[in-house]
Amino acid sequence: MTSETSGRAASPVQELRALLGSGKLLVTPACWDALSAKLIQQAGFKLTFMSGFAVAGARLGLPDTGLISYAEMADQLRNIAACVSIPVIGDGDTGYGNALNVRRTVQGYAQAGAACVMIEDQLAPKRCGHTKGKQVVTRNEAFARIRAAVDARNEGADILILARTDARQDHGLDEAISRAQMFREIGADITFVEAPHTPEEMRRICTEVDGPCMANLVEGGLTPMLSHKELQDIGYAIVTYPLTGLTASIAAINDVLAQTNADDLQKPAMSFADLRKTVGFDDYYDAEERYQ
Repeated sequence: MTSETSGRAASPVQELRALLGSGKLLVTPACWDALSAKLIQQAGFKLTFMSGFAVAGARLGLPDTGLISYAEMADQLRNIAACVSIPVIGDGDTGYGNALNVRRTVQGYAQAGAACVMIEDQLAPKRCGHTKGKQVVTRNEAFARIRAAVDARNEGADILILARTDARQDHGLDEAISRAQMFREIGADITFVEAPHTPEEMRRICTEVDGPCMANLVEGGLTPMLSHKELQDIGYAIVTYPLTGLTASIAAINDVLAQTNADDLQKPAMSFADLRKTVGFDDYYDAEERYQ
C-alpha cells in the first residue's frame, strides 16, 4: 500500500527513494543548522545535506579534523530534521568508533530524523576530504563499517546508507572504485568517491560503480566544478555543495562587521519584516490566533 492510498504522508526515506528514482540530478546545498536548512527548503530544493565541515565550523568554531563528537552531530541533526520537511542526509563521519559504534550512529541518525547517513573509510580522526593529511583504514575495516551500517538499516533503522571512500588520494582511483563497488555489494544504497581530479575520473566512477553516485563540489577543492548538465550527463544522481552557503554567510557577516566597526552601516541586507517571516513569526502569529 502506498502512502498516497493509505492517506499517510511519505517518510523522509520514501521521499528520498522517490527522488533518486526520478532520474534527475538532485542538487543539494549543505546546511549546518536549522535556519540554514530552512532557507534551503524555502528556496525550493528537494534535499539537503548536513555537512560535518560546516557543523564543526559553525557549532564549535573548529576545523573538520575529527574534533566534533557523535552526540554533538546527532543533536545538530535532530534540530535540522525537525525544522524541515525535505529529506536530510546526515554526515556520520567514520561512525565515531568501531563497527558497533557505526551501528549506533546509524540507529541514532535514523531516530534523529535523517533520511540517509554517510559513513566513510577514513582513519580517525577524520578530516575534510579536500585537505592534507587524511588517511583511510584497511579494506577489511572499511567493509566492516559499511556492513555494520547496512545491518543497522536492515534490522529496523528507517534510513538509507551513503558509503564514502577517500582512497583516491593515497591509493589511486582504481582502489577507490574497487571499494565503492564492494560497498554496493555489501548493501549501501548510495556511494560517494571523494575528490576525483578530472571529469574523466568522475565518468569512470559513475560508469564502473552501479547505483546512485554522489558528487561533492568544493570551491577551490580538488574536484572540477562542473555544471549540473555535465554532472547529469556523466551519470551522477546527487551533487552537494558542502561549503557554498557557509562561505557566503561568513563573507556577509565579515562585511557587515567591518561596516559596524567603521560606523558606516549600509542598507540592511534584508528588511526586519522579511527576517521575521523567514524565521517563522508569521506562522507563529497564525497559530497563536487559534488559541485566542
